[in-house]
Amino acid sequence: MNDNALPSQRFSYSFSVLQQIAQDVLNHARKGGASACETDVSDGFGQNVTVRRGQVETIEYNRDKGLSVTVYVGQKRGHASTSDFSPQAISDTVTAALSIARHTAADDCAGLADPDLLAREFPDLELYFPWDLPVEQAIELAQACEAAAFAVDKRITNSEGASVSLGESQFVYANSLGFMGGYPSSRHSISCAMIASHEDSMQRDYWYSVARDASDLEHAAAVGKKAGTRSVGRLGARKIATCEVPVLFEAPIASSLIGHFVGAVSGGSLYRKSSFLLDSIGKQIFAPGIQIRERPHLKKGLGSGPFDNEGVATRDRNIVENGVVQGYFLGSYSARKLGLVTTGNAGGNHNLVLDNGAGLTFAELLRKMGKGVLVTELLGHGVNNVTGDYSRGAAGYWVEDGEIRYPVEEITIAGNLKDMLPGISAAGNDVIVRGSKQCGSLLIDRMMIAGG
Repeated sequence: MNDNALPSQRFSYSFSVLQQIAQDVLNHARKGGASACETDVSDGFGQNVTVRRGQVETIEYNRDKGLSVTVYVGQKRGHASTSDFSPQAISDTVTAALSIARHTAADDCAGLADPDLLAREFPDLELYFPWDLPVEQAIELAQACEAAAFAVDKRITNSEGASVSLGESQFVYANSLGFMGGYPSSRHSISCAMIASHEDSMQRDYWYSVARDASDLEHAAAVGKKAGTRSVGRLGARKIATCEVPVLFEAPIASSLIGHFVGAVSGGSLYRKSSFLLDSIGKQIFAPGIQIRERPHLKKGLGSGPFDNEGVATRDRNIVENGVVQGYFLGSYSARKLGLVTTGNAGGNHNLVLDNGAGLTFAELLRKMGKGVLVTELLGHGVNNVTGDYSRGAAGYWVEDGEIRYPVEEITIAGNLKDMLPGISAAGNDVIVRGSKQCGSLLIDRMMIAGG
Protein backbone atom coordinates (compact mmCIF):
# COMPACT_ATOMS: atom_id res chain seq x y z
CA MET A 1 0.00 0.00 0.00
CA ASN A 2 1.20 3.50 -0.77
CA ASP A 3 1.39 5.40 2.52
CA ASN A 4 1.35 8.85 0.89
CA ALA A 5 -2.45 9.01 1.08
CA LEU A 6 -4.36 7.16 3.71
CA PRO A 7 -7.58 5.47 2.50
CA SER A 8 -9.56 7.24 5.22
CA GLN A 9 -8.71 10.55 3.55
CA ARG A 10 -10.08 9.51 0.17
CA PHE A 11 -13.14 7.34 0.72
CA SER A 12 -16.58 8.42 1.88
CA TYR A 13 -16.34 6.11 4.90
CA SER A 14 -13.42 5.11 7.05
CA PHE A 15 -12.45 1.46 7.20
CA SER A 16 -13.52 1.32 10.84
CA VAL A 17 -17.01 2.53 9.89
CA LEU A 18 -17.30 -0.29 7.32
CA GLN A 19 -16.25 -2.73 10.03
CA GLN A 20 -18.92 -1.38 12.37
CA ILE A 21 -21.60 -1.66 9.66
CA ALA A 22 -20.56 -5.27 9.06
CA GLN A 23 -20.79 -6.01 12.78
CA ASP A 24 -24.21 -4.34 12.95
CA VAL A 25 -25.42 -6.64 10.16
CA LEU A 26 -24.20 -9.72 12.03
CA ASN A 27 -25.87 -8.53 15.23
CA HIS A 28 -29.20 -7.88 13.48
CA ALA A 29 -29.08 -11.30 11.83
CA ARG A 30 -28.38 -13.09 15.10
CA LYS A 31 -31.20 -11.26 16.88
CA GLY A 32 -33.52 -12.02 13.97
CA GLY A 33 -33.00 -15.74 14.34
CA ALA A 34 -30.31 -16.48 11.76
CA SER A 35 -28.15 -19.49 12.56
CA ALA A 36 -25.35 -18.04 10.42
CA CYS A 37 -24.67 -14.85 8.46
CA GLU A 38 -22.11 -13.27 6.16
CA THR A 39 -21.88 -9.75 4.80
CA ASP A 40 -19.83 -7.64 2.43
CA VAL A 41 -19.65 -3.84 2.80
CA SER A 42 -17.87 -1.76 0.16
CA ASP A 43 -17.14 1.84 -0.74
CA GLY A 44 -15.33 3.23 -3.78
CA PHE A 45 -14.96 5.94 -6.37
CA GLY A 46 -13.69 6.40 -9.89
CA GLN A 47 -12.86 9.05 -12.47
CA ASN A 48 -12.80 8.66 -16.25
CA VAL A 49 -11.82 11.26 -18.84
CA THR A 50 -12.22 10.67 -22.58
CA VAL A 51 -10.79 12.88 -25.29
CA ARG A 52 -11.69 12.60 -28.97
CA ARG A 53 -9.89 14.54 -31.71
CA GLY A 54 -8.19 16.62 -29.06
CA GLN A 55 -11.42 17.75 -27.44
CA VAL A 56 -12.87 16.58 -24.14
CA GLU A 57 -15.77 14.26 -24.86
CA THR A 58 -16.71 13.00 -21.40
CA ILE A 59 -15.69 13.53 -17.80
CA GLU A 60 -17.23 11.01 -15.43
CA TYR A 61 -16.89 10.76 -11.69
CA ASN A 62 -18.62 8.17 -9.56
CA ARG A 63 -18.91 7.23 -5.92
CA ASP A 64 -20.41 3.88 -5.09
CA LYS A 65 -21.21 1.97 -1.96
CA GLY A 66 -22.98 -1.28 -1.29
CA LEU A 67 -23.94 -3.78 1.37
CA SER A 68 -24.90 -7.39 0.75
CA VAL A 69 -26.03 -9.86 3.37
CA THR A 70 -26.59 -13.61 3.23
CA VAL A 71 -28.32 -15.30 6.13
CA TYR A 72 -28.90 -18.96 6.91
CA VAL A 73 -31.77 -20.35 8.91
CA GLY A 74 -30.59 -23.90 9.30
CA GLN A 75 -29.80 -24.79 5.71
CA LYS A 76 -32.22 -22.33 4.20
CA ARG A 77 -30.50 -19.37 2.56
CA GLY A 78 -31.64 -15.79 1.96
CA HIS A 79 -29.83 -12.90 0.34
CA ALA A 80 -30.51 -9.15 0.11
CA SER A 81 -28.54 -6.00 -0.67
CA THR A 82 -28.74 -2.22 -0.42
CA SER A 83 -26.76 0.91 -1.20
CA ASP A 84 -28.17 2.70 1.85
CA PHE A 85 -25.99 2.56 4.96
CA SER A 86 -28.52 4.12 7.35
CA PRO A 87 -29.35 2.05 10.45
CA GLN A 88 -32.95 1.56 9.28
CA ALA A 89 -31.86 0.38 5.83
CA ILE A 90 -29.38 -2.06 7.36
CA SER A 91 -32.10 -3.48 9.62
CA ASP A 92 -34.58 -3.71 6.73
CA THR A 93 -32.05 -5.47 4.48
CA VAL A 94 -31.31 -8.12 7.11
CA THR A 95 -35.03 -8.58 7.71
CA ALA A 96 -35.60 -9.05 3.96
CA ALA A 97 -32.86 -11.67 3.78
CA LEU A 98 -34.33 -13.55 6.75
CA SER A 99 -37.79 -13.49 5.15
CA ILE A 100 -36.39 -14.91 1.92
CA ALA A 101 -34.55 -17.65 3.82
CA ARG A 102 -37.66 -18.76 5.67
CA HIS A 103 -39.52 -19.18 2.36
CA THR A 104 -36.69 -21.05 0.64
CA ALA A 105 -36.19 -24.80 0.46
CA ALA A 106 -33.40 -26.26 2.56
CA ASP A 107 -30.15 -27.11 0.76
CA ASP A 108 -27.78 -29.48 2.51
CA CYS A 109 -24.80 -27.86 0.77
CA ALA A 110 -25.64 -24.32 1.90
CA GLY A 111 -23.68 -22.63 4.65
CA LEU A 112 -20.57 -20.70 5.55
CA ALA A 113 -17.06 -21.91 4.80
CA ASP A 114 -15.31 -24.40 7.08
CA PRO A 115 -13.95 -22.36 10.05
CA ASP A 116 -10.60 -24.18 9.85
CA LEU A 117 -10.03 -22.81 6.33
CA LEU A 118 -10.59 -19.13 7.10
CA ALA A 119 -7.66 -16.75 6.70
CA ARG A 120 -5.73 -15.94 9.84
CA GLU A 121 -3.04 -13.74 8.29
CA PHE A 122 -3.52 -10.69 6.08
CA PRO A 123 -0.24 -9.84 4.33
CA ASP A 124 0.03 -6.49 2.56
CA LEU A 125 -0.02 -7.46 -1.12
CA GLU A 126 0.44 -3.85 -2.26
CA LEU A 127 -2.95 -3.61 -3.93
CA TYR A 128 -3.72 0.03 -3.18
CA PHE A 129 -2.02 2.96 -4.88
CA PRO A 130 -4.09 6.15 -4.86
CA TRP A 131 -3.64 8.27 -7.96
CA ASP A 132 -3.82 12.00 -7.29
CA LEU A 133 -4.90 12.95 -10.80
CA PRO A 134 -6.63 16.30 -11.26
CA VAL A 135 -9.09 16.34 -14.15
CA GLU A 136 -6.91 18.84 -16.02
CA GLN A 137 -3.93 16.48 -15.86
CA ALA A 138 -6.07 13.52 -16.92
CA ILE A 139 -7.20 15.51 -19.96
CA GLU A 140 -3.58 16.30 -20.85
CA LEU A 141 -2.62 12.61 -20.59
CA ALA A 142 -5.53 11.57 -22.80
CA GLN A 143 -4.67 14.28 -25.34
CA ALA A 144 -1.02 13.19 -25.38
CA CYS A 145 -2.11 9.59 -25.90
CA GLU A 146 -4.34 10.44 -28.85
CA ALA A 147 -1.83 12.87 -30.36
CA ALA A 148 0.82 10.14 -30.36
CA ALA A 149 -1.59 7.88 -32.20
CA PHE A 150 -2.36 10.51 -34.87
CA ALA A 151 1.38 11.13 -35.30
CA VAL A 152 2.05 7.54 -36.33
CA ASP A 153 0.82 7.87 -39.89
CA LYS A 154 -1.16 10.35 -42.00
CA ARG A 155 -3.56 7.50 -42.83
CA ILE A 156 -4.91 7.67 -39.29
CA THR A 157 -7.92 9.82 -40.03
CA ASN A 158 -10.17 9.53 -37.02
CA SER A 159 -10.34 8.54 -33.38
CA GLU A 160 -12.75 6.67 -31.17
CA GLY A 161 -11.12 8.39 -28.24
CA ALA A 162 -8.37 8.12 -25.67
CA SER A 163 -9.34 7.56 -22.02
CA VAL A 164 -7.62 7.84 -18.67
CA SER A 165 -9.35 6.14 -15.75
CA LEU A 166 -8.67 5.73 -12.07
CA GLY A 167 -10.55 3.57 -9.61
CA GLU A 168 -10.18 3.03 -5.87
CA SER A 169 -12.29 0.92 -3.52
CA GLN A 170 -12.28 -0.75 -0.12
CA PHE A 171 -14.37 -3.49 1.43
CA VAL A 172 -14.98 -5.49 4.58
CA TYR A 173 -16.16 -9.10 4.56
CA ALA A 174 -17.38 -10.58 7.84
CA ASN A 175 -19.25 -13.66 8.97
CA SER A 176 -20.74 -15.11 12.13
CA LEU A 177 -17.80 -17.48 12.57
CA GLY A 178 -15.79 -14.53 13.88
CA PHE A 179 -14.04 -13.67 10.64
CA MET A 180 -13.66 -10.04 9.61
CA GLY A 181 -11.21 -8.84 6.98
CA GLY A 182 -10.84 -6.38 4.17
CA TYR A 183 -8.54 -3.95 2.43
CA PRO A 184 -8.40 -1.11 -0.10
CA SER A 185 -7.41 -1.66 -3.72
CA SER A 186 -6.91 0.37 -6.88
CA ARG A 187 -7.11 -0.18 -10.62
CA HIS A 188 -6.04 2.48 -13.13
CA SER A 189 -5.90 2.46 -16.93
CA ILE A 190 -5.03 4.33 -20.13
CA SER A 191 -6.65 3.31 -23.42
CA CYS A 192 -6.88 4.48 -27.02
CA ALA A 193 -8.80 3.37 -30.14
CA MET A 194 -8.00 4.78 -33.58
CA ILE A 195 -9.35 4.55 -37.13
CA ALA A 196 -7.10 4.37 -40.18
CA SER A 197 -8.27 4.71 -43.76
CA HIS A 198 -6.71 4.45 -47.21
CA GLU A 199 -8.57 4.31 -50.50
CA ASP A 200 -11.51 1.96 -49.89
CA SER A 201 -10.10 0.40 -46.72
CA MET A 202 -10.99 1.54 -43.21
CA GLN A 203 -9.74 -0.23 -40.10
CA ARG A 204 -9.93 0.23 -36.35
CA ASP A 205 -7.68 -1.06 -33.60
CA TYR A 206 -6.83 -0.16 -30.03
CA TRP A 207 -4.41 -0.58 -27.15
CA TYR A 208 -4.64 -0.17 -23.40
CA SER A 209 -2.65 -0.55 -20.21
CA VAL A 210 -3.98 -1.36 -16.73
CA ALA A 211 -2.25 -1.54 -13.33
CA ARG A 212 -2.77 -1.18 -9.59
CA ASP A 213 -0.08 1.50 -9.48
CA ALA A 214 -0.29 4.34 -12.01
CA SER A 215 3.51 4.37 -12.21
CA ASP A 216 3.35 0.86 -13.69
CA LEU A 217 1.13 1.95 -16.58
CA GLU A 218 2.61 2.25 -20.04
CA HIS A 219 3.25 5.90 -20.87
CA ALA A 220 0.27 7.59 -22.48
CA ALA A 221 2.23 8.31 -25.67
CA ALA A 222 3.31 4.67 -25.92
CA VAL A 223 -0.31 3.48 -25.60
CA GLY A 224 -1.34 5.90 -28.35
CA LYS A 225 1.53 4.92 -30.62
CA LYS A 226 0.65 1.24 -30.35
CA ALA A 227 -3.03 1.94 -31.05
CA GLY A 228 -2.09 3.95 -34.13
CA THR A 229 0.44 1.43 -35.37
CA ARG A 230 -1.99 -1.44 -35.00
CA SER A 231 -4.74 0.45 -36.84
CA VAL A 232 -2.51 1.28 -39.81
CA GLY A 233 -1.17 -2.27 -39.89
CA ARG A 234 -4.63 -3.60 -40.64
CA LEU A 235 -5.18 -1.48 -43.75
CA GLY A 236 -5.59 -3.49 -46.93
CA ALA A 237 -6.89 -6.55 -45.08
CA ARG A 238 -7.87 -9.43 -47.36
CA LYS A 239 -10.06 -12.46 -47.23
CA ILE A 240 -8.38 -15.83 -47.49
CA ALA A 241 -9.49 -19.21 -48.78
CA THR A 242 -10.72 -21.83 -46.33
CA CYS A 243 -7.80 -23.83 -44.99
CA GLU A 244 -6.49 -25.82 -42.03
CA VAL A 245 -3.34 -24.26 -40.61
CA PRO A 246 -1.62 -23.42 -37.32
CA VAL A 247 -3.03 -20.42 -35.44
CA LEU A 248 -1.06 -18.07 -33.23
CA PHE A 249 -3.16 -16.24 -30.63
CA GLU A 250 -1.54 -12.90 -29.82
CA ALA A 251 -0.83 -12.41 -26.09
CA PRO A 252 -3.66 -9.93 -25.36
CA ILE A 253 -6.28 -12.46 -26.47
CA ALA A 254 -4.45 -15.72 -25.72
CA SER A 255 -5.55 -15.48 -22.09
CA SER A 256 -9.13 -16.10 -23.28
CA LEU A 257 -8.13 -19.72 -23.94
CA ILE A 258 -7.07 -20.04 -20.30
CA GLY A 259 -10.41 -18.46 -19.38
CA HIS A 260 -12.32 -21.21 -21.21
CA PHE A 261 -10.32 -23.82 -19.30
CA VAL A 262 -11.06 -22.09 -15.98
CA GLY A 263 -14.76 -21.97 -16.77
CA ALA A 264 -14.79 -25.68 -17.58
CA VAL A 265 -13.05 -26.72 -14.32
CA SER A 266 -14.96 -24.34 -12.04
CA GLY A 267 -17.43 -25.65 -9.49
CA GLY A 268 -20.69 -24.47 -11.02
CA SER A 269 -19.95 -26.05 -14.40
CA LEU A 270 -18.75 -29.26 -12.81
CA TYR A 271 -21.61 -29.99 -10.43
CA ARG A 272 -24.16 -29.04 -13.08
CA LYS A 273 -22.31 -31.31 -15.51
CA SER A 274 -22.22 -28.49 -18.05
CA SER A 275 -18.52 -28.80 -18.82
CA PHE A 276 -16.40 -30.50 -21.47
CA LEU A 277 -13.81 -31.24 -18.76
CA LEU A 278 -15.76 -33.34 -16.27
CA ASP A 279 -13.61 -35.58 -14.04
CA SER A 280 -10.43 -34.10 -15.50
CA ILE A 281 -8.22 -34.29 -12.38
CA GLY A 282 -5.16 -36.34 -13.27
CA LYS A 283 -5.90 -36.23 -16.99
CA GLN A 284 -3.72 -34.84 -19.78
CA ILE A 285 -5.68 -31.81 -20.98
CA PHE A 286 -2.88 -29.52 -22.18
CA ALA A 287 0.22 -30.30 -24.19
CA PRO A 288 3.08 -31.78 -22.15
CA GLY A 289 5.31 -29.06 -20.77
CA ILE A 290 2.46 -26.62 -20.10
CA GLN A 291 2.30 -25.46 -16.49
CA ILE A 292 -0.41 -23.25 -15.01
CA ARG A 293 0.10 -21.96 -11.50
CA GLU A 294 -2.24 -19.97 -9.28
CA ARG A 295 -0.37 -17.27 -7.39
CA PRO A 296 -2.83 -15.26 -5.26
CA HIS A 297 -0.16 -13.43 -3.29
CA LEU A 298 1.71 -11.68 -6.09
CA LYS A 299 2.51 -8.09 -5.09
CA LYS A 300 0.41 -5.62 -7.12
CA GLY A 301 -1.33 -8.54 -8.84
CA LEU A 302 -4.64 -7.74 -10.52
CA GLY A 303 -5.99 -11.06 -9.21
CA SER A 304 -4.27 -11.03 -5.81
CA GLY A 305 -5.96 -11.37 -2.43
CA PRO A 306 -5.23 -12.97 0.96
CA PHE A 307 -8.70 -14.58 1.07
CA ASP A 308 -11.60 -15.32 -1.24
CA ASN A 309 -15.20 -14.07 -1.13
CA GLU A 310 -15.96 -16.41 1.80
CA GLY A 311 -12.92 -15.50 3.89
CA VAL A 312 -11.09 -18.73 2.96
CA ALA A 313 -7.32 -18.28 2.92
CA THR A 314 -5.79 -18.31 -0.55
CA ARG A 315 -2.65 -20.27 -1.34
CA ASP A 316 -0.31 -21.02 -4.20
CA ARG A 317 -1.40 -24.02 -6.25
CA ASN A 318 -0.21 -25.87 -9.31
CA ILE A 319 -3.35 -26.14 -11.45
CA VAL A 320 -1.71 -27.86 -14.41
CA GLU A 321 1.59 -29.76 -14.32
CA ASN A 322 3.10 -30.91 -17.60
CA GLY A 323 -0.33 -30.64 -19.18
CA VAL A 324 -2.06 -32.70 -16.47
CA VAL A 325 -4.88 -31.10 -14.47
CA GLN A 326 -4.11 -31.02 -10.73
CA GLY A 327 -6.94 -28.89 -9.34
CA TYR A 328 -10.34 -27.30 -9.84
CA PHE A 329 -11.67 -23.86 -8.87
CA LEU A 330 -14.19 -24.31 -6.06
CA GLY A 331 -16.07 -22.31 -3.48
CA SER A 332 -17.61 -23.98 -0.43
CA TYR A 333 -21.01 -24.63 -2.03
CA SER A 334 -19.73 -26.21 -5.23
CA ALA A 335 -17.14 -28.19 -3.28
CA ARG A 336 -19.86 -29.72 -1.10
CA LYS A 337 -21.93 -30.53 -4.17
CA LEU A 338 -18.94 -32.43 -5.54
CA GLY A 339 -17.92 -34.03 -2.25
CA LEU A 340 -14.68 -32.05 -2.24
CA VAL A 341 -13.10 -29.19 -0.26
CA THR A 342 -13.13 -25.53 -1.30
CA THR A 343 -9.99 -24.37 -3.08
CA GLY A 344 -10.37 -20.76 -1.95
CA ASN A 345 -11.88 -19.67 -5.25
CA ALA A 346 -15.27 -18.33 -4.21
CA GLY A 347 -15.52 -15.36 -6.53
CA GLY A 348 -13.20 -16.77 -9.20
CA ASN A 349 -9.58 -17.55 -9.90
CA HIS A 350 -6.64 -15.56 -8.63
CA ASN A 351 -3.49 -14.81 -10.64
CA LEU A 352 -2.99 -17.66 -13.10
CA VAL A 353 0.43 -17.83 -14.69
CA LEU A 354 1.01 -20.08 -17.71
CA ASP A 355 4.54 -21.29 -18.28
CA ASN A 356 6.10 -23.78 -20.67
CA GLY A 357 9.72 -23.29 -19.83
CA ALA A 358 11.84 -20.49 -21.24
CA GLY A 359 9.14 -19.34 -23.66
CA LEU A 360 9.78 -18.13 -27.19
CA THR A 361 9.99 -14.59 -28.45
CA PHE A 362 7.19 -13.44 -30.71
CA ALA A 363 9.50 -13.66 -33.74
CA GLU A 364 10.46 -17.22 -32.77
CA LEU A 365 6.77 -18.16 -32.51
CA LEU A 366 6.18 -16.86 -36.03
CA ARG A 367 9.13 -18.86 -37.34
CA LYS A 368 7.96 -21.97 -35.53
CA MET A 369 4.48 -21.58 -37.05
CA GLY A 370 5.93 -21.08 -40.51
CA LYS A 371 2.63 -20.75 -42.34
CA GLY A 372 -0.70 -19.90 -40.74
CA VAL A 373 -2.79 -17.16 -39.17
CA LEU A 374 -1.81 -14.72 -36.44
CA VAL A 375 -5.04 -13.77 -34.65
CA THR A 376 -5.08 -10.32 -33.06
CA GLU A 377 -8.82 -9.85 -32.57
CA LEU A 378 -11.69 -12.20 -31.72
CA LEU A 379 -15.34 -11.46 -32.48
CA GLY A 380 -18.52 -13.04 -31.17
CA HIS A 381 -19.04 -15.63 -28.45
CA GLY A 382 -19.16 -18.95 -30.24
CA VAL A 383 -17.79 -21.19 -27.49
CA ASN A 384 -19.81 -24.09 -26.09
CA ASN A 385 -18.69 -24.88 -22.54
CA VAL A 386 -20.57 -28.20 -22.57
CA THR A 387 -19.09 -29.68 -25.74
CA GLY A 388 -15.93 -27.61 -26.13
CA ASP A 389 -16.92 -26.53 -29.64
CA TYR A 390 -15.11 -23.33 -30.58
CA SER A 391 -16.06 -21.05 -33.48
CA ARG A 392 -15.31 -17.33 -33.46
CA GLY A 393 -14.96 -14.53 -35.95
CA ALA A 394 -11.42 -13.24 -36.12
CA ALA A 395 -9.01 -10.79 -37.72
CA GLY A 396 -5.25 -10.74 -37.87
CA TYR A 397 -2.45 -11.51 -40.31
CA TRP A 398 -1.44 -14.20 -42.77
CA VAL A 399 2.01 -15.59 -41.99
CA GLU A 400 4.23 -17.40 -44.46
CA ASP A 401 7.84 -18.55 -44.11
CA GLY A 402 7.70 -17.30 -40.53
CA GLU A 403 6.97 -13.71 -41.51
CA ILE A 404 3.82 -11.58 -41.47
CA ARG A 405 2.72 -11.07 -45.09
CA TYR A 406 -0.58 -9.16 -45.00
CA PRO A 407 -3.61 -8.46 -42.79
CA VAL A 408 -6.69 -10.70 -43.04
CA GLU A 409 -10.32 -10.13 -42.04
CA GLU A 410 -13.76 -11.75 -42.21
CA ILE A 411 -12.47 -15.15 -41.19
CA THR A 412 -13.79 -17.69 -38.71
CA ILE A 413 -11.49 -19.91 -36.68
CA ALA A 414 -13.00 -23.19 -35.56
CA GLY A 415 -12.07 -26.26 -33.59
CA ASN A 416 -12.80 -27.95 -30.28
CA LEU A 417 -11.13 -27.00 -27.03
CA LYS A 418 -10.57 -30.70 -26.35
CA ASP A 419 -8.15 -30.59 -29.29
CA MET A 420 -6.99 -26.99 -29.01
CA LEU A 421 -5.65 -27.13 -25.44
CA PRO A 422 -3.46 -30.21 -26.03
CA GLY A 423 -2.58 -28.64 -29.38
CA ILE A 424 -0.74 -25.70 -27.78
CA SER A 425 2.69 -26.36 -29.21
CA ALA A 426 4.45 -23.25 -27.91
CA ALA A 427 3.95 -20.27 -25.61
CA GLY A 428 5.61 -16.89 -25.89
CA ASN A 429 7.48 -14.84 -23.33
CA ASP A 430 5.60 -11.70 -24.48
CA VAL A 431 3.34 -11.67 -21.43
CA ILE A 432 1.01 -8.67 -21.07
CA VAL A 433 -0.65 -8.41 -17.67
CA ARG A 434 -4.16 -7.01 -17.96
CA GLY A 435 -6.09 -9.22 -15.57
CA SER A 436 -5.96 -12.38 -13.49
CA LYS A 437 -4.76 -14.64 -16.33
CA GLN A 438 -1.19 -14.17 -17.47
CA CYS A 439 0.31 -15.77 -20.55
CA GLY A 440 2.21 -14.85 -23.68
CA SER A 441 1.11 -15.59 -27.22
CA LEU A 442 -0.04 -19.20 -27.72
CA LEU A 443 0.55 -21.29 -30.83
CA ILE A 444 -2.00 -23.99 -31.63
CA ASP A 445 -0.78 -26.60 -34.08
CA ARG A 446 -3.91 -26.76 -36.25
CA MET A 447 -7.33 -25.14 -36.62
CA MET A 448 -9.88 -24.78 -39.39
CA ILE A 449 -10.03 -21.32 -40.94
CA ALA A 450 -13.21 -20.47 -42.82
CA GLY A 451 -12.46 -17.72 -45.32
CA GLY A 452 -14.36 -15.87 -47.99
